[in-house]
Amino acid sequence: METRPVGDTARASTSANSCLPLARVLMVDDHPFFLLGLSAILEQDGLVTEVAVAGSVAEAVADLLAHPETSMVLLDLALQGEAGLSLFAELERLGLPVPVVVISSREDETSVRAARAAGAVGFLPKSSGRKSLMRMLQCVGEGLLYYPTLQVPSRVPEHLTPRQLEVLALLAEGLPNKRICQALDLTEHTVKTHLKAIFAHLGVHNRTECVTQARSLGLI
Repeated sequence: METRPVGDTARASTSANSCLPLARVLMVDDHPFFLLGLSAILEQDGLVTEVAVAGSVAEAVADLLAHPETSMVLLDLALQGEAGLSLFAELERLGLPVPVVVISSREDETSVRAARAAGAVGFLPKSSGRKSLMRMLQCVGEGLLYYPTLQVPSRVPEHLTPRQLEVLALLAEGLPNKRICQALDLTEHTVKTHLKAIFAHLGVHNRTECVTQARSLGLI
């Protein structure tokens, strides 16, 4: 893990944007060449004052504990065999409210929905160009969400609620609806409603797909 300041190159290009440059960004990715390229863009365009990098969730947590003032985390979905989205559980456990944007080579709607369900404030494909990167930084820097390609039905909440995460965990244990009702003291109708919302977020159609997808993305 290393940290380095970004120079003043092209800083004038961001002068009109009040939220830029961001003070500090942590990039969490295990591909050195991608980190090098993105760091170069952030430097050349003067988008960030300080850039830090980490190759795993553990390194990211250590960095954020040392630097809780971090403006944003840019997170890959897959990190050396571990699910990048597992970082969200660590951030919640430690009470670190830093905004996280997922940057991934996986651009399918299921991955985008999973990132949003986990609590990511944005999703940027790795194939995106400079303009998309700047738009994302501006949106998130202003406290907005960045999901330009995701069509979310209005009836589906932005994130999985704590109760829905509990339902998902019990579902992963193989419990039928009636047992989930008993464990959480909910009506069967309420459990079915939660499951419908979870399925919509993950883009799946049955319980098996739901558990498989949730595990692969680090939600359970």
